[in-house]
Amino acid sequence: MTTPTPGPTAAPTLATVALVTLGCARNEVDSEELAGRLEAGGFVLVDDPADAETVVVNTCGFVEAAKKDSVDTLLAAADLKGDGRTQAVVAVGCLAERYGEELATSLPEADAVLGFDDYPDIAGRLRSILAGEVHHPHTPKDRRLLLPISPVDRDATDLSVPGHGLDVAATTDIGLGAPATGPRAVRRRLDGGPMAPLKLASGCDRRCSFCAIPSFRGSFVSRRPSDVIAEARWLGEQGVKELFLVSENSTSYGKDLGDLRLLETLLPELAAVEGVERVRVSYLQPAETRPGLVTAITSTPAVADYFDLSFQHASATVLRRMRRFGDPESFLGLLAQIRSQAPLAGVRSNFIVGFPGETEQDLETLCDFLVEARLDAAGIFGYSDEDGTEAEGYTAKLDEDEIRERLEHVTNLVDELTSQRAEERIGERVDVLVESLDGDTAEGRGAHQGPEVDGSTTLQNLPDGLVVGDLIAATVIGSDGVDLIAQPMIQPVIQPDGGAR
Repeated sequence: MTTPTPGPTAAPTLATVALVTLGCARNEVDSEELAGRLEAGGFVLVDDPADAETVVVNTCGFVEAAKKDSVDTLLAAADLKGDGRTQAVVAVGCLAERYGEELATSLPEADAVLGFDDYPDIAGRLRSILAGEVHHPHTPKDRRLLLPISPVDRDATDLSVPGHGLDVAATTDIGLGAPATGPRAVRRRLDGGPMAPLKLASGCDRRCSFCAIPSFRGSFVSRRPSDVIAEARWLGEQGVKELFLVSENSTSYGKDLGDLRLLETLLPELAAVEGVERVRVSYLQPAETRPGLVTAITSTPAVADYFDLSFQHASATVLRRMRRFGDPESFLGLLAQIRSQAPLAGVRSNFIVGFPGETEQDLETLCDFLVEARLDAAGIFGYSDEDGTEAEGYTAKLDEDEIRERLEHVTNLVDELTSQRAEERIGERVDVLVESLDGDTAEGRGAHQGPEVDGSTTLQNLPDGLVVGDLIAATVIGSDGVDLIAQPMIQPVIQPDGGAR
């Protein structure tokens, strides 16, 4: 009797997963680290949540509106489970880390709530959830207590710090292309555009009375320059033309590595990365913005003359209650210093109105400052209590109607002022990174325009052969609110290799 020869064993079907990212650019980096880990762990990434067996929502927990958006997104993903394809919905990110078991109890539609400590084995966590195992969410803790108070004594090697992951034992092709025997940052791009965020650091040591971020993001931890540069090189190889440096506080970069001026020396190295045409720094604390850093940004070729300054208010009294520093004179002095070195520099900021104890005079001080500051973009937020913050316990709170009225007043003023600032740029040269093409027009951003929040530039009368990712010199011919309309100059398009066509 002949024993039949067994046929080939069918390859196991890989589980599919979709990542939905909410919130800031820092979350985008975290999602791409999760995507890299999941792909390395045997999952297939899909774009449409409806096509995925598991939907992972990277939530935002910053303010009330962001929390609501996160919950609504989780509920929408949970609705997909009725269609048969989606089997599990998982919450990760800041809201999940901040509330843990409380979120899991209040949102039973989510099959699991995972914290930052789950990130290193995210693939294993998802496989167990798909197998029907119950994941017990964490009890939130103040992550600032996980590291020493002194920055130079901090060693986050044994902590899970989102966006800092190094998989020393990685042997897959996912990652930065380092040898299999060396450290490899696990990251998988989810957006193929010509701009990519690059994380400098995580966490924050400031104790702003309105902000809960340090409690769930932890103390400030810088990434080592070698890791940042290695990831920048990998991004350059992936076709990225603009590096958007992100953190909770970029002006603190290097303080835990023993060199507070490390960013000044890192910028030229990042600007020299092959394939990269522009480097942009985000989130600078005005009180910590050193003259040397201003000079490094304005004098380093390929670093955008762009200053994302977190003013938050202008009244010295309100700022003290916020546990911040500054006043109109010091802020305007910083802006004068910047513009003396780079007259066309872009400046953006965020402001909170209706903070507890804010008087009419404080509001007038803020409005006067906004008129003088000539900002290119500004985000205006009405104050709301945040769980666990010092300001939550403040007295002299304004009622919601008053906050809403002040918010509307300042927002209208800012809309008018930023529109005027855009009009002032008519006739100026802007170097536009092309991000999309639509017929005979292109959309992109000038050096003074950060991703998502600062407006964009529409290019008309395009030269032949223009493609997404080109950096093209143009002249501003019009404006619409904060957005610009520009026409390419006669000079040739700049190529990634420095050549021209």
